[in-house]
Amino acid sequence: MTATSGTPDATAPTAAPLKAPPGAAPIGVLVVDDDFMVARVHRAFVERVEPFRVLGVAGTGEQALAAVGELRPDLVLLDLYLPDVFGLDVIPRLRAAGHDCDVMVISAAREADAVRGAVRHGVVDYLLKPFEFEDLRVRLQRYAVQRGRLLGTVVRSQADVDRVLAGAAAPAGPAPGLPKGMSVETAELVERALREADGSLSASECAALTGISRVSARRYLEYFHTVGSAEVSLRYGVAGRPERRYRFRGAVTGPELRRAGRP
Repeated sequence: MTATSGTPDATAPTAAPLKAPPGAAPIGVLVVDDDFMVARVHRAFVERVEPFRVLGVAGTGEQALAAVGELRPDLVLLDLYLPDVFGLDVIPRLRAAGHDCDVMVISAAREADAVRGAVRHGVVDYLLKPFEFEDLRVRLQRYAVQRGRLLGTVVRSQADVDRVLAGAAAPAGPAPGLPKGMSVETAELVERALREADGSLSASECAALTGISRVSARRYLEYFHTVGSAEVSLRYGVAGRPERRYRFRGAVTGPELRRAGRP
């Protein structure tokens, strides 16, 4: 087994860790990817998100199975194109061995069969390569919230079961307050632009429509992505970094933001 442990390589991307919710317990992660450079980057990305901790790295399906048995991670970031076995075939072997860790697929596999197979195997998310840090951060934080809700849920009625299955352990209510430094008025402007867009919007296009700066537009768009009101796709050009584009999904904004009481 070539699973490793310790701190990320010094050559990997570094940044100040994001703050975890108060009292959040560490979430152990195993990174599985046959490309050691890609695995190094993924490891560094994960280490930037609280309360996640990388316990090890594996490069094959067999190494992943052995590493899960030894390290007991809470979450496995699983590539599908492994040199010895297709990644999805690792999942039933984990279950047969009695491991109940969650699995998030991170792969370049865009085939519908792969996505359907991942859903059938109960993966918690499916992230396509290549991606940016923000794409993984949002999914990890969403997983951490859902994991906390599941661990703390007491089922007393069918409504509790329905909320767990829907990914929400609390009754619907007013939207949470906006992050510090964000205003309800600007959030409503950005939401309106998203709602009325014919397709998706880039941060630059949103800025032009709303009259705010591109940096501010990007911040609000990322907020809507974080809370599930917008989805993100990448548009690749001839050169340079891919452009992030946002599409409205619907959810809590508008008047609900005002009722939340955070200016």
